[in-house]
Amino acid sequence: MSVIYLLIAISIVIAIGFFIAFIIAVKSGQYDDDYTPSVRMLFDDELQSTPNKTKQSNQEK
Repeated sequence: MSVIYLLIAISIVIAIGFFIAFIIAVKSGQYDDDYTPSVRMLFDDELQSTPNKTKQSNQEK
């Protein structure tokens, strides 16, 4: 029975260690997305052209 208490204690210590490592990684910017903003500008023309087409089709009617 004492082995179970030991394993639970060790697993809690390991879980806390992983949680601390995760918090440090988030604060250091490990999960910041640097790629998407540079690619987003390539798709702005397609997104803006769609509403313009609907405006033109409404004006033609």
